[in-house]
Amino acid sequence: RRRLYDLSGFVRLHPGGEQLLRRRAGTDVSAALDGPPHRHSANARRWLEQYYVGEMEPGEEQVPPAAPGCPGHPEPVDEKTADATAQTPTRLDPRCKTVDVEKDLVDWQKPLLWQVGYLGEKYDEWVHQPVDRPIRLFHSDFLESLSKTAWYVVFMVWAPVVLYLSWVSYTSLAQGNTRLFSSFTTEYSIPVHKYYFPFIFLLGMFLWSLLEYLIHRFVFHMKPPASNYYLITLHFLLHGQHHKSPFDSSRLVFPPVPASLVIGFFYGVLQLLLPEVLGLSVFVGGLCGYVIYDMMHYYLHYGSPKKGTYLYGLKAYHVKHHFEHQKSGFGISTRFWDHPFRTLIPEETFEKED
Repeated sequence: RRRLYDLSGFVRLHPGGEQLLRRRAGTDVSAALDGPPHRHSANARRWLEQYYVGEMEPGEEQVPPAAPGCPGHPEPVDEKTADATAQTPTRLDPRCKTVDVEKDLVDWQKPLLWQVGYLGEKYDEWVHQPVDRPIRLFHSDFLESLSKTAWYVVFMVWAPVVLYLSWVSYTSLAQGNTRLFSSFTTEYSIPVHKYYFPFIFLLGMFLWSLLEYLIHRFVFHMKPPASNYYLITLHFLLHGQHHKSPFDSSRLVFPPVPASLVIGFFYGVLQLLLPEVLGLSVFVGGLCGYVIYDMMHYYLHYGSPKKGTYLYGLKAYHVKHHFEHQKSGFGISTRFWDHPFRTLIPEETFEKED
C-alpha cells in the first residue's frame, strides 16, 4: 500500500510551482522528496502529513491525464474508504513525524499568545515546526481584529500617503531653501535642488532594504531566553506566529495600526538627523520600500510565479528560510544583504548519476 495525500489546497502555494505538482498528481513521489531539484526538509515532510487521506493499492498510482473538473488531479477518495485504510498500519518515513494539534504543547482551541511563554526550552523547536492552520492570538475580538490584515489594506492605506508626501517633498525642495550642513556652517552648506528628489527617494528605498534585513534578523529572529515568559510571548507576537503558521493569509502583512507607530518612530529619527524636507524625502522613499516589501512578502507566500523568474527563485528562497534555514536567508524583497552579512542560504548540490 502507498500513502495518499490530497494537496489540492496547497497546490498554488508550492514553492516549486503549481504545474510541478499537477504533473506528478497520482504518482509515487518518494524519490522526488530527496531531489533533485530540491531535497525536502524534515519540516516539509512533516507538513505533507497534514494532507494524508488514506492509502492506495500498488499499481494504482497513475491517474488519467485529465480528470473531470480538475485536470491532472486524482479522483476524490471516498471518505469511508479513506477512514478504513487510514486505520491500517503503514511504514512511515521517520522524518515525517507529524505535528498532532490535538496532543500539541499548546491548546489550539484557546488563544496562543498567553500560552507560548510557558513552553520554555521547548519553544524554539515548537515554533519552527510549521502547521497549516490559522492562529488566534487574543481573547478579545477587537484586539484580534487589529492583529489581522488583508494584503490590499496595506496598499490602500500607505500608497496615498507615499504619493502625497512625495508631492510635498518635491514642491518643498523646489523652493530652494533646503541646504545640507546649514546647521554647522552657512558658507560651506550644500543646496539640495528639486532634481535630486528621485535620487533621495531611491536612497530611502535602499536604506529600507537594509532596515528590513536588520529587523528581520536581529529583532524577529532573536532567540528569547527559555526562562523569560515575556520575551517568548513578545517574540511570538512579533514573528513567531508567522513561522508557526506561515500560510495564514491574514497575518502576512503588517497591520496599519501598529505599523503607524513604528513608521512614526522612524520619521522622528530622520527629522532629528536631517533637514526637515530632506528627512521627509528619505522617509517617503523608505515608506515606499516598506509597501513593496509587504506586497512582495504576501506574494512569496501566496503567489505562483513563473519558473525561471526572479520571484520564482525568491519564493523558493523564502520558503527554505521558513522550513529549514531559520538562521539564514533573512532577505525577503532581496537577497542582497545576505551576501555581505554572510547569511545566504547555500545552494543544494546533487551527485550526477551514471
